[in-house]
Amino acid sequence: MAKASKLSVTLLTGRTIDQGAGKEHGKFSDEYMKNVAVCFVDSDDLKRLGIKYNANICVSTKHGSVVLRALKSPRGSHPGVVFIPYGPWANIIVSPETDDIGMPSYKGISASIEPAPGKQVLGLRELLIQQFRKE
Repeated sequence: MAKASKLSVTLLTGRTIDQGAGKEHGKFSDEYMKNVAVCFVDSDDLKRLGIKYNANICVSTKHGSVVLRALKSPRGSHPGVVFIPYGPWANIIVSPETDDIGMPSYKGISASIEPAPGKQVLGLRELLIQQFRKE
């Protein structure tokens, strides 16, 4: 299997039990970040990119990019599909448009993933400053 530098994927986001439990500790807690600033990737896609479990990856869409920890998906085989739990990290890369329904689309988003050596996953405070600081 040839190693790729970047993969085109379909991004899905949604709720998880761990994401919900992390919120109980507060959105600025390490527990919340540990369970939300992650991207679940098919094991074959991890191999194709040469990404090790818990390594940092960059997930990019036409709306932005974010560095997350790569986790092997606990689900069956689903090459080309990644999952990010709902939260501020996912919000950075989904469309802000709500198409008059009041909720952005969190499913079926064209994205790419690539290794992000040397880049760190930002904590919530740093993420908010990066996204919303007015110069």
